[in-house]
Amino acid sequence: MAFNSADIAAFKNVWVFCEQRQGVMMPTTFELISEGRKLADELGVELCGILLGDNVDGIAPELGNYGADKVYVYNSPLLKDFTTDAYTKVITEAVEELKPEVLLFGASNIGRDLAPRCAARLHTGLCADCTHLDIDMPNYKDFLKEASTLPEERINKLGVVKIAGQDHPVDRDLKMTRPAFGGHLMASIFCPRFRPAMATVRPGVMKKRECKKDVEILHPAFNLSAEDINTEVVEVVKAAKKLVDLIGADFIVSVGRGISKDVEKGIALAEELAEVLGGVVGSSRACVDAGWISADHQVGQTGKTVHPKVYVALGISGAIQHKAGMQDSECIIAVNKNETAPIFEVADYGITGDLFKVVPMLIDSIKAAKAAM
Repeated sequence: MAFNSADIAAFKNVWVFCEQRQGVMMPTTFELISEGRKLADELGVELCGILLGDNVDGIAPELGNYGADKVYVYNSPLLKDFTTDAYTKVITEAVEELKPEVLLFGASNIGRDLAPRCAARLHTGLCADCTHLDIDMPNYKDFLKEASTLPEERINKLGVVKIAGQDHPVDRDLKMTRPAFGGHLMASIFCPRFRPAMATVRPGVMKKRECKKDVEILHPAFNLSAEDINTEVVEVVKAAKKLVDLIGADFIVSVGRGISKDVEKGIALAEELAEVLGGVVGSSRACVDAGWISADHQVGQTGKTVHPKVYVALGISGAIQHKAGMQDSECIIAVNKNETAPIFEVADYGITGDLFKVVPMLIDSIKAAKAAM
């Protein structure tokens, strides 16, 4: 029987594309498996990973630590290095055969290349760069009441959409939320007519949660030949480029528009404070747009989502786009001259003052505390 993406009843289970590079699982994979576990439990189905590579059986059991019920492993020398043609063929044919209702990818360079190609082949929708996923309607409505500006009365009425003039309940549909209009709005996306519902998810947004399972490793038969691949990877060259690791940092010191009166000194103070804390420097979008700091430092809806132990916000007003990327930090310390700045709404400790005077005192105090230990 031909594959029909509109035959919704034929699809079951949640799948996660498990990205690995040179035989090492990418951290985003564990985040997605953890989130997939939640979605699978809400649907009452199994969570399955799909892992492609060459001799990657050894890393497949790692997925059981985060809640995977099954892992479909596809081994071939032709899958050792990522090529869009090979990976798309294997994944789409696996979906056509096994029919998952949800398929998630990390919004990495590979995921952003691969997911759209798969969605087009499967004749289904794809929501890119998601920051929140839900199945359960009560959970989704609670999320909207917190994160959206929709009237509560309208949110409470959500639950049914019209498809070809017929009512369609969305209780089992994946509710995908992503930034829109440059991060100024949050858009909720549904895919009620086709399966699988597909999404790419921004790295660092979902939290890893250990949930040990006796994972089943399966090796489905598949066909892949050199003729299926239009490109050849001749050599893999790794460029040495120093990038800030915001997602993995325990301490982040971020700067905002408040450093404008002396940008160089403001960034230097942030770097010094980050150094004594053993952390890294982050930034609001305003600083990146102004060209004061590179984009890999940006925190927020259009930057990176972070969960450090301590987040220090220097001269950041706290627009909703920035808060969405850091409000889950364990401890937030804000320094701002404006006592009504929105950043103080999420801060555990707020200091009203000039960052150019406050930060040197913070640095001296931390150094003194360390010396006394």
